[in-house]
Amino acid sequence: SVTLCSPGTSTCQTVNDILLDTGDSGLRIFRQVLTVPLTQVPSGAGSLAECIQYADGSSVWGPVKRAGVVLANEPAVQVPVQVIDSTLAGAPAACATAYQTPAEAGYNGSLGVSFFAQDCGDTCRDNTLNGVYYACSGGACSGAKAELADQVQNPVAALPVDNNGVLVQLPSVPANGAATVSGSLILGIGTRANNIPSAVTAYRANAAGNFFTTFDGSTYGSFIDTGSNGLFFPATLAGTLPDCAPPNAAWFCPPVTRSLSAVNTGSFGSPSGTVSFQIGNFESLMATPNNVFSTIGGDYPGGFAWGLPFHFGRTVYIGIEGKT
Repeated sequence: SVTLCSPGTSTCQTVNDILLDTGDSGLRIFRQVLTVPLTQVPSGAGSLAECIQYADGSSVWGPVKRAGVVLANEPAVQVPVQVIDSTLAGAPAACATAYQTPAEAGYNGSLGVSFFAQDCGDTCRDNTLNGVYYACSGGACSGAKAELADQVQNPVAALPVDNNGVLVQLPSVPANGAATVSGSLILGIGTRANNIPSAVTAYRANAAGNFFTTFDGSTYGSFIDTGSNGLFFPATLAGTLPDCAPPNAAWFCPPVTRSLSAVNTGSFGSPSGTVSFQIGNFESLMATPNNVFSTIGGDYPGGFAWGLPFHFGRTVYIGIEGKT
């Protein structure tokens, strides 16, 4: 849950069912669940809006507004957020099929706590046709630059003390899944007694937020992403990881659970470390009464996405750019 307030006021609401997304930066809230007024961020003579596209082909569209955001017992930070609103006229083609409702998306909003302080950074500050930010006026929207201060912000980076990153802590999950799982999002790294690093290996990411993963003899750009519910990577092991039959063809359905491994390397060549993981039969797992799975995955030719299953049984630290 996240608390939103009208900027600079004590008029607030708490929104539950927020997706934690270490692969994105910033808070995004569906219009349908908002009850407090927020302040529109201008863009020239118009209003700033945003189209965010995700690796699975989904997208969100809506205006950028300022809000007071409260995380846990931290003080409110005043930052731009995205209001997810598919009814906003002028959506670009990339967001023509953007999520319309919380029910369709499966969440009321998402909280992005990635490496980055803003969701687009210098690219959107310097380029009008960035594909992310738009200036809207009179029902028409066109590509627009967005100053860093106007971009959707990672609210953790704006905190007065615990602003250099987060810890994601989740317990192990059996190979056949679990009904539920409870963990923690801890704010700050080395700033309080509960977030002191212990036996941590730091993998530096590059400007795109990627490090490298070597799997089955090939090396891919890779990233950490709690917003992905499986492990997604190129299915290069012929016959070992067949796709499921439609309509589940995006997922792997091996006849037996496969034990695999990959080697992660920091973006500048070190350190390196082996990660062991398993991929089970998606359809068989979905037939169980469980909801949380550590062994689901699918074919993703664009790289190696260490999704939610990677976090089970680990404490994963996500450091924010420009912080120590």
